[in-house]
Amino acid sequence: MNCFIVCAYSPENVRLSRPTIVHDGAPRIYCQSEPVEGHGSAVAYPSCHHVEGSGDPNWTSRRKAHRHGENMLTPQRDCFEQYFRHKFRAILGKNRVIFPGEKVLLAVSGGPSSSTMLRQVEEGLSQNAHKKLRFTPGIVYIDEGGALDQSLEERQQTVAIMEDILKATGFPFYIVPLEKVLDLPSSVIVMSPSSNQQPSSDKASVDYFICSNTGSSLTLEQKHEASLPYVPESQTQLLQQLIDCSRTLTAKEDILSILRHHLLVHTARCEGYKKLMFGDNCTRLAVKLLSSISLGRGAHLAQDTSFSDSRYGDIVSLRPMRDYSSKEIAYYCHIFSVPSVVTPNLQTKNKEKASIQRLTESFVNKLQVDFPSTVSTIYRTSEKLQTTWKSTSANSWDRCLLCMCSLDTAVENASAFQATRISERLSQSKSVDANSDLFPRQNTELGSPCAHCCSKSTEEQDKTVEDKGCCSCTRVPDTTDMSGLLCYSCQLTIKDMSSVEYLPQYILSEAQVKQRRSHMKEEISDCLLDV
Repeated sequence: MNCFIVCAYSPENVRLSRPTIVHDGAPRIYCQSEPVEGHGSAVAYPSCHHVEGSGDPNWTSRRKAHRHGENMLTPQRDCFEQYFRHKFRAILGKNRVIFPGEKVLLAVSGGPSSSTMLRQVEEGLSQNAHKKLRFTPGIVYIDEGGALDQSLEERQQTVAIMEDILKATGFPFYIVPLEKVLDLPSSVIVMSPSSNQQPSSDKASVDYFICSNTGSSLTLEQKHEASLPYVPESQTQLLQQLIDCSRTLTAKEDILSILRHHLLVHTARCEGYKKLMFGDNCTRLAVKLLSSISLGRGAHLAQDTSFSDSRYGDIVSLRPMRDYSSKEIAYYCHIFSVPSVVTPNLQTKNKEKASIQRLTESFVNKLQVDFPSTVSTIYRTSEKLQTTWKSTSANSWDRCLLCMCSLDTAVENASAFQATRISERLSQSKSVDANSDLFPRQNTELGSPCAHCCSKSTEEQDKTVEDKGCCSCTRVPDTTDMSGLLCYSCQLTIKDMSSVEYLPQYILSEAQVKQRRSHMKEEISDCLLDV
């Protein structure tokens, strides 16, 4: 009789306990990876062990050994490893966005998902790999202890553990403290033009990337020595003030995510990497999709949850772990002893309703317990979403200053967004006449008459021009108003901050540049030709 070992093996329900035996009328057990007819999504896995009733005299002793904790699932373990490895290779081969010889930077946080991604890349580049991966990997780890108010000893201990894990891979790695985000140039939030079109053939791709390799010339030992830069205490205090100025935990998590992404993109550009690989899994993306809708990021769901994201132009973000559930990754880490580091975050020791992200995660996980297809349904829905803006556009003036997504606030007056803004202004108005709130730009245009200087006599006007310039009270204020430079979701995040002056200088500088350009365009709008 033909027997198959059947496990309920879906991304939501991985059962690695004693499997069910299915008899099929043959005296042997065959290797099969296809679903067994009549068992739904169950998958048959190979086994070299005979089962009870097939004439195996050692079945009783093996069953007793299994009861005493000995490993009886070695064939299933091998099949699970092959399945896990094949899924990782399949998603990279299906999308074909990584060219041979290209430098790819792996963003490793130390958690199970990113550590598993690192293990898959390490195995794909090993000498025993059947089909080796053909890109050049690097690793970056962001130390966020300064934002979490950790002591210097705790941060050094975590960094030492991560350094040992990253050294074992043999790849070049970079350990960057989050405080470095305060010294970034403003070019980080300017969309850089993408590189030239890549050659079509694999051989031409290899030659192209060997010739165009402009990465760092440091050796592996030198990069290890330079992986722990000194962080002044004043920088840590500024970072903590930036995080603490947000009134809600939801805004704090958004700000931290944005700063982390900016620092990763800057590191990739400085070290010559063209691709940035993240470890977001299926469960995390399902939570992110629902929380993004709650935060007003519905227009950017396709970019936030897709496999590839080219919002920065020259740096493309990839999510190769998006087909794995958190349960699959947890089992893989446990079975194959993948090293990982558990670090606290902003949600640690907080209640379930502390933030929108935390509440959404709890809702999805609880719903997943009773309805195992919850995560996969949400995830498959995200695959059908498409963005409306063209990724080939290099114009950064119509993009959000923080998340670098296209602005979703340039809508008609008869829209829900404009109605929300008018209602908000009316509710915040303290005077009966709300015209000044509804039309705040009526007397603030550059060059418009002002009662403080333009209505004065000629001598007084000349004196005003010498001191501050004509209509200096209506010019761009020193305090940056970024409401017109942000998408709807980022506007809500900034609104929860006590002051925007705590933002890094590269964000404030770019905001002032865009505001000056906008005012200049308004001044010369009558002289411009419509093409």
